[in-house]
Amino acid sequence: MKSQTWNNHDHRWQPGQQVEILITDVADSGDGVGRVNQQVVFVPQTVTGDRVWVRLVQIKRQYMRGKLLQILSPSPHRVRPSCIVADKCGGCQWQHIAYSHQLEIKQHQVVQTLQRIGKLTDPPVDPILPTEPSLHYRNKATYPLEMSSTGQIKAGYYRQGSHKVVNINQCPIQDSGLDPLLAGIKQDIQKLGWQIYEEKQHQGEIRYLSVRVGSRTGEILLTLVVTHTALKNLEKQANLWMQQYPNLVGVCANINKKRTNTILGKHTDTIAGRSYLQEIFAGYRYNLRSDTFFQVNTATAEALLQEMEKTLPASAELLVDAYCGVGTFTLPLSQRVQRAIAIEMQPEAIELAKQNAAQNHLTNIEFYDSKVEALLPQLQQTPDIVLLDPPRKGCDRSVIETLRQIQPTHIVYVSCKVATLARDLQLLCQDGIYRLQRVQPADFFPQTSHVECAAFLVKNTASP
Repeated sequence: MKSQTWNNHDHRWQPGQQVEILITDVADSGDGVGRVNQQVVFVPQTVTGDRVWVRLVQIKRQYMRGKLLQILSPSPHRVRPSCIVADKCGGCQWQHIAYSHQLEIKQHQVVQTLQRIGKLTDPPVDPILPTEPSLHYRNKATYPLEMSSTGQIKAGYYRQGSHKVVNINQCPIQDSGLDPLLAGIKQDIQKLGWQIYEEKQHQGEIRYLSVRVGSRTGEILLTLVVTHTALKNLEKQANLWMQQYPNLVGVCANINKKRTNTILGKHTDTIAGRSYLQEIFAGYRYNLRSDTFFQVNTATAEALLQEMEKTLPASAELLVDAYCGVGTFTLPLSQRVQRAIAIEMQPEAIELAKQNAAQNHLTNIEFYDSKVEALLPQLQQTPDIVLLDPPRKGCDRSVIETLRQIQPTHIVYVSCKVATLARDLQLLCQDGIYRLQRVQPADFFPQTSHVECAAFLVKNTASP
């Protein structure tokens, strides 16, 4: 087997070698970036301005990866993490970075990505919307479970770069209303003797704990992800949890029998209480299940909605909300148009969206359980506004082509991955059909490297 080394400026780098590095940037992955002899090195848990002692752990032709051994001189942007396992847990990447600098990094990365991938020379990017405070913002958490070598149940997030669970009893980025449940439920599972799922052997009964809270209502929904629902005393324990935790409105069991890394299966049973919690978003009441998508940062999602309302016309005839989910943005935006069409391919989500419209007495929304690429070309009327909020992979190419053909006046593209947003913006703006008015970044995910954006496009009046 050939050695993983080669000549680079007369030096043969080898795994295990230790070097001193000045961190000069932060990558989209969240890792700090430095150089040795012009060779790029990515180092987790570092920030611009750190001078660090690093062990090289991976050698590639274009870059290397290093493990932080010692901070020789800390960056002025470095702070003490709020969590004692922040350097181990994979849930956050940036608790060691001052929040003001996190915002600066994300702002810069949005601009750079739009320039590099979207081929936009001077992208109109507005200042990022912050989350204040930058902790306790997540309204949902899903914890993998694992049995320790001493027979104790662990629940937490995976250690960085592994499938080993870092055990936690509370988390500073989760809504504090979720903290009392974690330690107590772990103890109860231990007493009940439920078998923890073992990934390699594909054996066991319980795989994950999932908790969701209504940030505005305080209602909590607990979901166990299990391989079957015949767990000993499951119903009895679910009712005990309902009595023990006053804000708990439902205990559910999601069944996932497959040998897969996918967290949720397709079927969820209600064991006690309700299958949903209620949340208030932008003044509207929503039913949310554990297996349907809703923005994890309620307050900052509301701030992004306000930006949409500021930018879009105050009245229009037809809005199409593609990838509508449970109607998060559909409901408030529907009140600015005569008619709204909401499209969602997940049956559970579209059913909740219908319920949410009904309980808010909204009657001008039509809901369709369909793929966007299938329904959008069949519209009988050209929409004035199309709202896109696709998964991380972005829009299917056929959706982009259909939009370029039907040419709605306004497009709002909400994205949690700037690279796919930039790719799709380049396609939409080809041939001058659309003009990018502005991009509004929003920090939905403080303490991590992820960033949300809303891009606002308007059809050029000269377009055919």
